[in-house]
Amino acid sequence: MTKVEDLSNVEMSELDWIQLRKDMGPVGETFSDKFMRKVKENPVVPVGCLATTMALCYGLYNFRTGNRKMSQIMMRTRIAAQGFTVAALIGGVVMSFSSK
Repeated sequence: MTKVEDLSNVEMSELDWIQLRKDMGPVGETFSDKFMRKVKENPVVPVGCLATTMALCYGLYNFRTGNRKMSQIMMRTRIAAQGFTVAALIGGVVMSFSSK
């Protein structure tokens, strides 16, 4: 029996992993390639992450220096930035499913 005859006996459900592998992306994709691909797919998420990190760092700095009012403002800004990031993630997922 040849390899072609062997494949004719295989059911299509057994080959679903091939399609899944193609959907998951390139096989030799490095971390930086995947990161850049994800940033290009949804560029608003890294902006939200950066804004969250900046608000947190500046808020902690003000907390350490004793500026309580600005620290509270920055912590509230951090919460808003986190909400923005989550909304961007959800929006990206909705847009990716609606385009298919």
